[in-house]
Amino acid sequence: MEYKKIHPWDVDITEAIRIQEQLKKMVVLENKSLNPRKIAAVDVGYFKDSAKAVVCIFSYPTLSLIEIKNAYKKISFPYIPSFLSFREGPVILEAFKKVKNIPDLILFDGQGILHPRRLGIATHMGIILDLPTIGCAKSLLFGKFNPVAYKRGNFSYIYDEATREILGIALCSRSKVKPIFISPGYKIDLKKSKEIVFNLTSRYRIPEPLRFAHKLTKDGTV
Repeated sequence: MEYKKIHPWDVDITEAIRIQEQLKKMVVLENKSLNPRKIAAVDVGYFKDSAKAVVCIFSYPTLSLIEIKNAYKKISFPYIPSFLSFREGPVILEAFKKVKNIPDLILFDGQGILHPRRLGIATHMGIILDLPTIGCAKSLLFGKFNPVAYKRGNFSYIYDEATREILGIALCSRSKVKPIFISPGYKIDLKKSKEIVFNLTSRYRIPEPLRFAHKLTKDGTV
């Protein structure tokens, strides 16, 4: 599949911030009758100085596996919180180049607008790929939320402490387990993001498609 080549990736932090500030003006958080039939899950694993990106395409809601694609690339951008897309974006896009079954929606192990500049990896990649995206993270990068009882289905809104803007949801996907952190990435709203992620977490804390993709990043082959 094709994607937009919006900006270079070989940049320093100052330029990365400028790119994030520019791209956040392009963020759209509307469903526009979104009714996904195919969803993708994306994850990245590391091997010394290289990264492996895995893209898995599933039917939705039945979760029949349709396609797996992967790519390898040397990593040049350091790990810095809130700049994950500059580290993992290039190898993810290499994997998406190989995808034949274009998904209606993409799940990322990371943030959407739940980000200091509203441009986590799900949002950044959504703009480039021009597809609806959701960020689903295991840890909180930004924002505050009220404590939530660890019972499946319970949730608490995550907000920017300075502006009080609601950016995401801390969702208990399983009882007696810590919440996951969901935020819309691009072309989807928070309510729909929560609904889809909840539908994908009947047995485990993490959505099943992301768990599957994560397992495939752990070795050198698919």
